Formats: sequence, structure tokens, C-alpha cells
Amino acid sequence: MKLSLWKRFLNQIFSLRGLYVLIVIVLITLYPVYVSDSQRWTYIESFGIKLPLRYTIHGIDVSHHNNKIDWHRVKNSIEDKVDISFCFIKATEGEDLKDQDFGNNWREAKKTGLIRGAYHFYVPRANPVEQAQNFIESVELEEGDFVPVLDFEIQGTSKRVRTNLLENVKTFINIIENHYGVKPIIYTNGHIYREYIKGNFDKYPLWISNYESQKLEGFNKARLMMWQHSATGKVDGIQGDVDFNVFVASKSHLDDICIKSEN
Repeated sequence: MKLSLWKRFLNQIFSLRGLYVLIVIVLITLYPVYVSDSQRWTYIESFGIKLPLRYTIHGIDVSHHNNKIDWHRVKNSIEDKVDISFCFIKATEGEDLKDQDFGNNWREAKKTGLIRGAYHFYVPRANPVEQAQNFIESVELEEGDFVPVLDFEIQGTSKRVRTNLLENVKTFINIIENHYGVKPIIYTNGHIYREYIKGNFDKYPLWISNYESQKLEGFNKARLMMWQHSATGKVDGIQGDVDFNVFVASKSHLDDICIKSEN
């Protein structure tokens, strides 16, 4: 009798251990699905990509590479209650390059009621003062527009450029901030964020480009505002592929990155 009870006891232990192991395996297997589903990734046919529908404010960014844009059609692109709410438009690059379609895109986007923003593509080897001046000469911001955007995604190829890069970017940002009276948004990728942004520009609004992850992790959540999650979207009124973004902060923070009235 005692031996039978002992065997029964051991069987229960091993059964519980097996159940525990099974639960652990299931949790490990389902974790990626849970992470993905927590963002509510959903394929939107008219846009040709999946969107994280956990968030409700979606937008695009464009440049002259997108050719002539029909902004009225862009504004009216909608499916399953998902529409385009904002756009970022390339204005300048380096010391003297001005996007040839910026003026038209800037005016027409405004007419549609989209929240618009202008960005400067930072060239590491170029003079930061002249780069800032190039943007200032090209972009006049109005109430309701996004604050300026620094597109900082490359670090240059030479050691000399990389050695001075952090200080030069600070110079650019300080000039932009002093001129417009607001902190610019910093658009970047994971590598540049870890190398230059983290610990140096923690008080600035952050816009991260990441196409691989189902969920953004490892960034300053207090300043993380936008996520560029795809470069292969489709939008009625625009030829070819379009970059898609989503506003990931609380809606109450949207006004924090827009130009306010001086009154």
C-alpha cells in the first residue's frame, strides 16, 4: 500500500512538471504573436501594407522622388476608418539643396487640412551652420504645422567627420531651435539613436525609423512620438512606394510638437 501511494505521488509530481514545461513552451511560442497582436497589425488593402491599428493617427512622408502628388486624393484616401492625418515633406538637404517639389507640396498639403511638417536631410560632411540656414531660408512655419524635423540617419564615412558629428549636429539644432523658438523633432534609426541621440538629445521629440520590429523597444518612451514602420505603402494620388508613419504617443501630446500661436 505504501509503495502504491509513493508511485502515485511521483506520478503527480511528474505530471505537474510536464504541465509546467508545456505551459512555458506555449508562452514562448505565443509571445511573438502576443507582441504583434498588441499593436493590432492589420492589412489595409488600399495602402498595400499592414498598419498597427492600436494607434489611430497615421501619416506619410514624401519628397520629389514621389513625383507630382495629388493632395486632394491623398487626403481622401481612407479604408476601414483608417485615413491619412499628417504628412512630412522634404524641404532641404545639406548646405544648398532645396527639394524641387517642396513649395508645391507645402502649399497643396495645407489646403487639404493635413497636418504638415518640413524636414531637412542632414549631410554629415557639410557645414552645420549653412545647412541650418538653408532650411530657414526655405521653410516658413505657421500655426498648426509640425515643428521642424532634423533627418539624421547617416554618420559619414571618414573618421574626421564622425569625430565632429555630434558637436556639428548640436550646432544645427541650436540654430533651428533659436530661430523657430521650438525644439525640433529628430528623425533617426536605431543605430544613430544609440550612437549619438541617446544621452545627448533626450529632451527632443523622437521619430524612429524601424521596418523590422513589430513593436518599438529600447527608445526614450517619454519623447518617442512617431514610428516610420514601412517604406512600401501605397496611397491614392501618389506614384510608387510611400513611407508610412504612425503617431505613437498619447493624442494629448500631438499639440506638443506643433507650432503654437504667438498670442
